Amino acid sequence: MTKGSDLHTSPPPDSPRPHGSWGELLGARHRKAAVVLAGGVGLYATNVFLMTSLLPGAVADIGGDRFYAWVTTVFLLASVISSSLVSTLLPRLGARGAYFAALGSFAVGTAVCALAPAMPVLLAGRFVQGLGGGLLSGLGYALIRSLLPERLWPLGTALVSGMWGLGTFLGPAVGGAFAQFDLWRGALWALLAATALVGAVVPLAVPAARAAGADGAGAGVPPAAAPLTVGLLLAGVLLVALGNVLGSGGAPAVLLPAAAVVLVLALAHDRRRGGRVLPRSAFRLRSPLPWCYAGIALLAVASQIEAFVPLFGQRLAGLAPLLAGFAGAAIALGWTLGEIPSAVLARPAVRSVVASAAPLLVTAGFLAAGLWAGHGMGGGAVLGWVCALLVGGAGIGIAWPHLATRVMGGGASEEEGETAAAAINTVQLVANAVGSAVAGVLVRLGGPDTAGQARLSLCGIGLAGVLGAWCVWRGTAAWRRTADAVPGGTAAGPPAPAP
Repeated sequence: MTKGSDLHTSPPPDSPRPHGSWGELLGARHRKAAVVLAGGVGLYATNVFLMTSLLPGAVADIGGDRFYAWVTTVFLLASVISSSLVSTLLPRLGARGAYFAALGSFAVGTAVCALAPAMPVLLAGRFVQGLGGGLLSGLGYALIRSLLPERLWPLGTALVSGMWGLGTFLGPAVGGAFAQFDLWRGALWALLAATALVGAVVPLAVPAARAAGADGAGAGVPPAAAPLTVGLLLAGVLLVALGNVLGSGGAPAVLLPAAAVVLVLALAHDRRRGGRVLPRSAFRLRSPLPWCYAGIALLAVASQIEAFVPLFGQRLAGLAPLLAGFAGAAIALGWTLGEIPSAVLARPAVRSVVASAAPLLVTAGFLAAGLWAGHGMGGGAVLGWVCALLVGGAGIGIAWPHLATRVMGGGASEEEGETAAAAINTVQLVANAVGSAVAGVLVRLGGPDTAGQARLSLCGIGLAGVLGAWCVWRGTAAWRRTADAVPGGTAAGPPAPAP
């Protein structure tokens, strides 16, 4: 894989780097690539929220209510497996082959779910679907580097991650419409049709070339991810999921610390193997990568409180389920709205300040929403509460494209850069699982009163924003040290390599 063809060396330190626009990204030259990148992640994100809406009807039809929580858990586990293998599969299959493998797995899994006569078959379909979904979402980040020029990386990142905001609205809306008429299988067939549409664009936008040596002895192809590393990641996420599912009693107190230990062991083994899931530079504290990954993880953790917002809205303000669901989408909407203007910032110093300060909006917004929450909230209070959630989500969106772009350009080599980009999605998926568990623990610690649960969970998880701001600041300092050490570098980082 190579970067975009129109990369050049860095401009003078006091001038902004060449920066793209939304018009350029969505113009004739890059439109097809944008559709593929966004479409793959959009399928994954929409499916997550679609299945949540369809599951009650599916269980009523085919039974298996005791496996209700496992429908989501199996999908997540499969997604973590395939996401961690993106940098392994990409040079071996090529970009186009990897996309077809991802779309094929996602399509087969979706069809199995649509035809499932019983819950075990549905779970098998969800696993296959998750394998394709994790690969799709990982490719969405990994291929930004090769399909788009560097000046469009922030915009490409904003477009790809913005699909989660779209999925938050589209998934429940489509799923609810089909479920209303007891047509849960029809929604999955519609998802399959959307998968076919994205697949039709892939040959027009994604090159078929593979890495040198992919057909032979492997010269030029980076080593594969270690099975033990992937297994430890999977075990850690499984323990997190079990702690979340078995939320009562002392299970979380045992399972969640155990999950933290296993995830640390996964990172240690990956480091010892020379960086197969995360790039080598991610294990050097003087590099910006560990701090940027930590910032991404903390923002992803904070976003997971959105799962409890509909519950708080219904119990505290008496909102109807539909309105409560849209209130729950406020964080994702704020995320998307924050990304759109932030991604077009051109001057490196401005981007650094914005990226470092934006996570503080997460803390401010969620603290305000937590303190605002109370029984009997009227229309005005609900509006203020939702606006506070929007602000928190906007903080995530404003910082996200700059963190992801720094990760993409922070590798010590081209191979490291591709691994770094592919790992963004793995970090996000694992952090999402951890965030869901943390949010669940905070809700339970809030006591039996819903207002207490809302206050503690929103205020508690909002503190991730302060930690995120500190990590981004440390990453910015490391980035500047790197730039100072490389002739021609700027505060935004070292110069881009020549094409």
